[in-house]
Amino acid sequence: MSEIKEATFVVHVNKCENDSWQGQITWADRDEKINFRSAMELITLMDTALDSSEE
Repeated sequence: MSEIKEATFVVHVNKCENDSWQGQITWADRDEKINFRSAMELITLMDTALDSSEE
């Protein structure tokens, strides 16, 4: 069974164009800010952050 991974993200949606969100995500645990161009990219960024937090 896999371990439960936790992280805190603050998401700022600046606008919605082409039926998707654009904005900025802040990984609160590391005070790291990254811009995203779509909801799918947002989810990918969060998933990647959780995978790398165990390293």
